[in-house]
Amino acid sequence: MSASARGLFHATGKRSKAVRVRDLAGDIVTAPALERRAGEFYATPPEPTRAILAVEGARLRQFPAIWEPAAGNGAIARELEAVGLPVILSDLVDRGCGAIIRDFYAFNEAPAAAILINPPFDQCSWKGAEARWLYHALEHLRVAYMALLLPWGWPGAAGLADLWHRFPPARVHLMRWRVDFAGQGASPALNGWFVWDCTHRGAPALLMLDRADVRQADMFEGAP
Repeated sequence: MSASARGLFHATGKRSKAVRVRDLAGDIVTAPALERRAGEFYATPPEPTRAILAVEGARLRQFPAIWEPAAGNGAIARELEAVGLPVILSDLVDRGCGAIIRDFYAFNEAPAAAILINPPFDQCSWKGAEARWLYHALEHLRVAYMALLLPWGWPGAAGLADLWHRFPPARVHLMRWRVDFAGQGASPALNGWFVWDCTHRGAPALLMLDRADVRQADMFEGAP
């Protein structure tokens, strides 16, 4: 099994198996496994962002700006800006979206109190990283709000028990479709938006999330 296949199926908890993917010529072919990309960079298709904005948009509008500290090529930021949400972008790598080029862990203060991102999964998982990304955001930076796009099976790692106990999410939105992050065909894993919100009290709420486009006029009450 290739290293890239091992990385993908470590995240999904499954062994590599043949999948139908789109090749460089645009044809659908059979491949041994989906390939992972260097630096864990996967540009986020618009649908996941539009869907989370449809249900979390009112809360996000309460913040002066949204911070995207793994901005990539700006795919998520463009969706936020399209509905009038100011965005602060940063990333470790310059991918041409005008982001501040700075390591997330070099921030000792958050430039905005709210984060919404598709984070590098290898920094959120337990094995190897011990959920370093989340502890930095929630314990060190103490952000008021954070929405992370993660595989649905992410919280199942036994090592995350302490994180889940100390920093339980407010809401978990299970996306009821499979997202094609790599343009190679949909991942074998379902994904969800895990939302931490300082205003929440009580147990995490499990919610279902369908495709939506927040640029339809009726998605935000009072939207510009």
